[in-house]
Amino acid sequence: MNEKEYLTQEKFDEFKKELEYLKSVKRKEVAEALEYAKSLGDLSENAEYHEARDAQAITEDRIAKLEGILKSAVIITEKSTGTVNVGSQITVEKNGKKLDYTIVGTEESDALAGKISIRSPFGQAVIGKKKGDSFTFDAPSGSVSYKLVDIK
Repeated sequence: MNEKEYLTQEKFDEFKKELEYLKSVKRKEVAEALEYAKSLGDLSENAEYHEARDAQAITEDRIAKLEGILKSAVIITEKSTGTVNVGSQITVEKNGKKLDYTIVGTEESDALAGKISIRSPFGQAVIGKKKGDSFTFDAPSGSVSYKLVDIK
């Protein structure tokens, strides 16, 4: 499933820093906690041991996820081509109300901050559109239509 993960340079750097921390610091802390818990004896009823094992699993899962994201990352470079793409800042209009959004990769999506995922129904519907185009997509509440007012 090697799908590309679209990231801004800032998010890429943030993930890279988190990965370095997990590999160099967190792994060591978890290993030390695991060794300490083992020294307490009887592993079957050892809460510290089970907690350390859980922490180890969570840490390793996050490391694997970050490595996958970084390996398939495509850095978004802000460029206006006249059509909507990942990284585009757009203004759309619905029922006379104008709304501003930025089209981003899934790892950066945040609807409350106006960052819409390229893989969302809205994102998929607006990709490739030009200024002045209208587009419609199916939302949970039904079919929704917008007009693309501007691309920055």
